[in-house]
Amino acid sequence: MKKMDLFIGPCVLENEALAMTVCETVLKELDEFKDLLNISFKGSFDKANRSAIDSYRGPGIDDGLKILEKISETFSIPTITDFHSPEQADLVASVVNTLQVPAFLCRQTDMIIAGAKAAQRYGGQLKIKKGQFLAPEDTKNIVDKAVNFLPKEQILLTERGTSFGYNNLVVDMASFQIMKSFGVRTIHDATHCVQRPGGLGKSTGGKREQIETLAKAAIAAGADGIFMEAHPDPQKALSDATSQLPLTQVKSLVGKLLEIRNIVQ
Repeated sequence: MKKMDLFIGPCVLENEALAMTVCETVLKELDEFKDLLNISFKGSFDKANRSAIDSYRGPGIDDGLKILEKISETFSIPTITDFHSPEQADLVASVVNTLQVPAFLCRQTDMIIAGAKAAQRYGGQLKIKKGQFLAPEDTKNIVDKAVNFLPKEQILLTERGTSFGYNNLVVDMASFQIMKSFGVRTIHDATHCVQRPGGLGKSTGGKREQIETLAKAAIAAGADGIFMEAHPDPQKALSDATSQLPLTQVKSLVGKLLEIRNIVQ
């Protein structure tokens, strides 16, 4: 049985100490599942789409990549982070194993091409989040762009919910089967899909209590892996405080997801 992909870490790289703590804790908590998981540490060096102009965005690309490089060297673990312009792709790919295209940028051809070329150059992966405005069928166009420069085995599509009216997202569980039909792996974004965009006025709200329900449903529907943001104290997180999962709940949830995956497969 193939291992389940798990991309996990804090929303934003608040500081090096937090990143190291989260990574160390996750690896200890999930040690008994290590033969069943492909774990990558996640952390954003810049949150370029924050709701308010005074919201914390992150340490920036230079300091952020230094943190991710130290994480990789210290814990011998793959890493993943977003990039926000085609010009960033090569530098980011030189440090992390998986480049991530943010949802709002998933139709930007230059982003897809630059990410695919950089991933191919450094032997990494390209993970694209399906925009909240996009039907799963439409992601075939994304794959068609990337596959000119990168094998399908190194391309991942992510379901992170679709806009449903104002301040609400809904996950179409059929999207995993549809996107998998294009020959790529599919990932469920377990924490961004429970957000309420702009729901708190100057910040995004969230429905943390729905993370487990939707994650279990996604694995049952055929998702190849999970993307999940976790924090020691989510309420004090500098970004996505209402939708990150407490670190204390990670092991229990992952254990349940692996049980479901075993039954499905």
